[in-house]
Amino acid sequence: MISEKVKKLKPYVAGIQPEGDGWIKLNANENTYPPSPAVADAIKNFDFARLRLYPNSDSNELREVIFQKFNLEALECCFVGNSSDEVLAIAFQTFFSGKTNILTPDISYSFYSVWAQMYDIGLTQIQLNQDFSIDVSQYKNGDGVIIANPNAPTSVALPKLRVEEIVKNNPKHVVIIDEAYVDFGAETAICLAKKYDNLLVVRTFSKSYSLAGLRVGFAVGNSQLINAMNTVKKSFNSYPLDMLAQIGAKAALQDEKYFYESLGRIIATRDKTTRALKEMGINVLNSSTNFLFIEFEDAKKVYEKLLENKILVRYWDKPRINKFLRVTIGTEKEMEAFIRCVKQL
Repeated sequence: MISEKVKKLKPYVAGIQPEGDGWIKLNANENTYPPSPAVADAIKNFDFARLRLYPNSDSNELREVIFQKFNLEALECCFVGNSSDEVLAIAFQTFFSGKTNILTPDISYSFYSVWAQMYDIGLTQIQLNQDFSIDVSQYKNGDGVIIANPNAPTSVALPKLRVEEIVKNNPKHVVIIDEAYVDFGAETAICLAKKYDNLLVVRTFSKSYSLAGLRVGFAVGNSQLINAMNTVKKSFNSYPLDMLAQIGAKAALQDEKYFYESLGRIIATRDKTTRALKEMGINVLNSSTNFLFIEFEDAKKVYEKLLENKILVRYWDKPRINKFLRVTIGTEKEMEAFIRCVKQL
């Protein structure tokens, strides 16, 4: 009774969501700080009687704020959906479905391969350099490109000029840049989306805006790309983003003061933790994200030791990265506890 495609699917595996108290959760790249108080105020003051109605199908009020925030050419250049995962899934269907040579790094967000299976897409995985950087010269002559920038789980970012080089090298195919972590220290390519018709930039409110629980994402690109995505969206769900998510995301985007204060605290803790690890002789990749990619002689052993101490991080038993742990930046106290545990090994 189950289709052959579903039988072959290998679903994305998310970080452990522990039950009970006492855990230090550094495994899902969630923001360690709560969202802006303006989000709570917006939801508290919402007229809940309106929930009997469908939400605005195009999320126009939220798109208007995004349009103004990023100085877009037109409202039609913005697409909103349930998290960047849904936005990316729709983009995969819209631009890559049925194609056989979509270029992507061999080490990146593992959901890409799941969508490729789901939508009959052939991925060509290009090996990262030894230092986990992207070799831009390899990203040409394909049917499209999908890159996370900064990359996950490596935390390494590609400069905007190098992103532009990829876009230039693929004038007849869509290049998708997944910027889930860009606010933590990388250069956004949104300005390039105004210049190149083949570029789609995807963002999320889950990380830098502390709204993982609301599930809001958006894409910026040429209006023709956005119109095509809307065609796909409205072919299976015309009302993807609920009212509370729309007003919460809008409030978070408008509170720039809180946004930058929160970012600053995370970046300061990230840099402090990096220095502490390097002083211990531990290799840490230069991070432009809210997490660190840390090399250990026996990463699995370190992972298990941390787990015993109720500290959750991510470990993948895969070639090239099986000596690394991905560690989300928590509070100062949480990162101090992490460092203490590592020192005891």
